[in-house]
Amino acid sequence: MTKPIQPTQTTAFYVQAVLSFAVSLASVVIALIYLPTEGWIRAFLGLGLLYVVTSTVTLCKVVRDRQETAEVTNRVDQARLDKLLAEHDPFKVDA
Repeated sequence: MTKPIQPTQTTAFYVQAVLSFAVSLASVVIALIYLPTEGWIRAFLGLGLLYVVTSTVTLCKVVRDRQETAEVTNRVDQARLDKLLAEHDPFKVDA
């Protein structure tokens, strides 16, 4: 049989990714607040930022789902192959 898949990321990596996202989002929001322009320009840039963030989250989810689907498909194919190999008798003669 195949070995179970072990997660490769550590808790520290996860925390670093979350903090990095939070810091970058907060810094852009603060920059938009203090931008020396009219309110409608800040609102337009804020909507653009919101669109980029939601698109990134959606892209991450799609990539993760595709990877999980491929992983499950590979495990099912491997299980079928293991079953065929276990049931195969090379010395069996059909009479």
